[in-house]
Amino acid sequence: MRMLIMGPPGSGKGTQGKKVAVDFGIPVISTGAIFRANVANQTELGKVVSKIMEAGDLVPDTVTVQLVADRLAQSDTAPGFLLDGFPRTVAQAESLDQILDTLDVSLDAVVRLVVDAEVLVQRMLKRAEIEGRADDNEETIRRRFEVYLAETKPLLALYEERGILVEVDGMGTVEEVHDRILAALKK
Repeated sequence: MRMLIMGPPGSGKGTQGKKVAVDFGIPVISTGAIFRANVANQTELGKVVSKIMEAGDLVPDTVTVQLVADRLAQSDTAPGFLLDGFPRTVAQAESLDQILDTLDVSLDAVVRLVVDAEVLVQRMLKRAEIEGRADDNEETIRRRFEVYLAETKPLLALYEERGILVEVDGMGTVEEVHDRILAALKK
């Protein structure tokens, strides 16, 4: 199974991604985790990423794409993978297509977790309170949600057009959502 999991901040995609990856015996590939691992291991790309992040800048697509390409070329991805956090734009999706073409594989499914905006705001506010995140106030959370929707709308349309978009109700317990994802993937 080669898949992508998508959802706005607070939708539970990280939690669900880990569970689904275990079900299929595939690695979760998170761009954030890739950045941290490359920086920690002081790889050439990690050194580049470290300098960019230290300057407070966003990692450019060219670097992100190279990191993902390197990770997808590793042997543990042969039986499949679950992407979390990449691609986020149509341009990144096109880069992913090129990477997958090189590996002679394609995405089997794109799971989109659908969660009510008000529920997301409450989840994020609770998480901010628990983790002491002062920057996660209601206004910031709502803005991040709006940006996410705007950025991913064309991406969702692209995957829907390809017939691989699977929308799953992300409301309910972790187990309920997990069961819905597995049922949707079996279809």
